[in-house]
Amino acid sequence: MKRYISILAILFLIISNSICLAQTEQAAVKEDFKPATTNQPGKEFPKVNSESRVRASVSAPEATKVQLDISAVKYDLVKDKDGVWTGDSNPQDEGFHYYQRWIDGAAVPDPNSLYFFGAMRWGSGIEIPANDQDFYALENVPHGQIRQVLFYSKSTDCSRRAFVYTPPDYEQNLTKRYPVLYLQHGWGEDENGWPNQGKANLIMDNLIAKGKARPFIIVMTYGMTNEVQIGGLRNFDIKPFQTVLIDELIPYIDANFRTLTDQTNRAMAGLSMGGFETRLITLKNLDVFSHIGLFSGGSISMDDVKNTPGFKEKVKLVFVSFGSRELEGRRGGWGGDPKENSNVLKEAGINSHFYVSPNTAHEWQSWRRSLHEFAPLLFSN
Repeated sequence: MKRYISILAILFLIISNSICLAQTEQAAVKEDFKPATTNQPGKEFPKVNSESRVRASVSAPEATKVQLDISAVKYDLVKDKDGVWTGDSNPQDEGFHYYQRWIDGAAVPDPNSLYFFGAMRWGSGIEIPANDQDFYALENVPHGQIRQVLFYSKSTDCSRRAFVYTPPDYEQNLTKRYPVLYLQHGWGEDENGWPNQGKANLIMDNLIAKGKARPFIIVMTYGMTNEVQIGGLRNFDIKPFQTVLIDELIPYIDANFRTLTDQTNRAMAGLSMGGFETRLITLKNLDVFSHIGLFSGGSISMDDVKNTPGFKEKVKLVFVSFGSRELEGRRGGWGGDPKENSNVLKEAGINSHFYVSPNTAHEWQSWRRSLHEFAPLLFSN
């Protein structure tokens, strides 16, 4: 009995301390919330404070349970007398995050947010201000253009879409030709990802304005040609998309834009699944691509070099990056240790770079930073 009472006493202390800690944490929330920059014009919620917490609010008088779902964590909202549910998240990592609300078990997008395509759907997104956000901010500098093009794909018997970034001086000197980067999105996203969530055009505009990157064209297209369900990525066949890219899109771009068409002036990069695609396609097509970028999408090992004829002579750059949180407690995968692979390539005389985005996971801030680091290295010779 005494032991039973002692256990109850310990449990009471634990629960009491947990309640006190929760109350302390709640009391410590800074009330300096401001509407997120990704809100629809004039919408007050969601808000973000200086601690990177998100405050959500929704009117649902008849609902019995409402939650904010962000970064794969759900937070309960509290209903007031008017039926308005409000609540805060824990501090979030810097950068862009998809989110949604759960209302009585139904996943609901937030009409207060601009919509972004991710997780195989159009849905809500929120920007958490970053300490280094100036590199993708809209600055008073010359701006390039993002053009939507439609090209016919004989292999898939349909018209396909690509977004093409042309640098600020593209329309000024009509005799100048440019290198090209083919830049791929991740799984569950599409060609909207890099222009919208990734802010690729603003990153390039700012780098070019500061003289830190050579002006080049960026082509962004949908990287899937066969249906892939959740959990089925292992069955993805690269050959159909490789045909679209190599045999159809690249000839279209070279015919309709002022490009430098030789291998030394063509690069490919991608994030996550797009990095996986980049690795597969470039290693099989070194006569087409000379610069390779894998953002959270694997790495290239010395075995890859040995098994790919002409690698050392043809490849001008190998760039691999990850968010720091992706590397914490890593359990294999990615073709070995990406940092070690990069170092071994460098020791073998290959222009190899490894970058880690601080305090970010498998998310857009990691990939924005990766493009910002990658772009100045492209076509530098």
